Amino acid sequence: MSAPSPAEPRTADAAPESAGLHLPERMGPFAHLLAWLNLLANMTIVVTGGVVRVTGSGLGCPTWPTCTPESLTTTPEMGWHGLIEFGNRTLTGVLAAFALLMVLAVVRMRRTHGEVVALAWAVLGGVLFQAVLGGITVRMGLNPWIVAAHYIASAVMIVLAAMLLLRVRTELQHGPGARVADGATTPASRAAAWTVFLAGAVVVVLGTVVTGTGPHSGDPDAARHAFDALVITRAHALPAYLVLGAAIVLLVLTRRQPGASAAQRSSAVFLVAAVVAQAAVGYWQHFTGLPVGVVILHLLGSTLVILASTLAWQRQTSRYTVPATA
Repeated sequence: MSAPSPAEPRTADAAPESAGLHLPERMGPFAHLLAWLNLLANMTIVVTGGVVRVTGSGLGCPTWPTCTPESLTTTPEMGWHGLIEFGNRTLTGVLAAFALLMVLAVVRMRRTHGEVVALAWAVLGGVLFQAVLGGITVRMGLNPWIVAAHYIASAVMIVLAAMLLLRVRTELQHGPGARVADGATTPASRAAAWTVFLAGAVVVVLGTVVTGTGPHSGDPDAARHAFDALVITRAHALPAYLVLGAAIVLLVLTRRQPGASAAQRSSAVFLVAAVVAQAAVGYWQHFTGLPVGVVILHLLGSTLVILASTLAWQRQTSRYTVPATA
């Protein structure tokens, strides 16, 4: 009887048998696609949430986690308000699926890509947190402070998803050793990028107060802030001027800096364009009485400004370097 042959050594690419899943050990196009999907889905749900609000469908499903006490889904009696609100809830499930797939696509790289894996987990955790916060929003009758927290959490999700995409994209485009901040920076350019990012956060927070004071509450019976609408709108606009000024400074600096990369320059151009367009839409909605279509456009613009601010900030300040793989 012949002796058993020695076991062949397991290659680095082979998944452990105990795992049951052959998960990737290296970054690939699928992870890149998932990073894009996570970013776009988190931007999209801000816009669909705005549709829920401006159509008065915030309580189209009056309870949570079910749509009604008797039904998980919307019913004909709930009408189109129920369809709109339930559709937005369904999109949360899509976000959760994308986020879970992203975790699975990178989790086996945790020893070499700890920051990427942490960001993927943060996005998944954020989606679950948002689902619960959305339920609290409904159960609190669209309290404007809870609605504000819901939007601010979405803004954080866009930032996290953009950071995740930048890291995955940098690795696939340039390989090990590549940096997200892939060109020369100066104290002035880094300060401008930080100013854009931090002042932009203030703009986002004050914008939620403006929204909570305005007419689009999500439901006719929802509470509103008692602030003076004109005063709070002006307060919201003030840090926006700072964002615009810092964005222009960053654009000038990156164009004049000899060692600045094409990505740094293009991110500054995108930033200025997004801020200018958003300011124009903001004044448009203010002086035309907040028409529904323009409000939705302003929400879309807010997601683009958050994205552009994150990209410009990361291109100047990130210390992330693509790690070498075994």
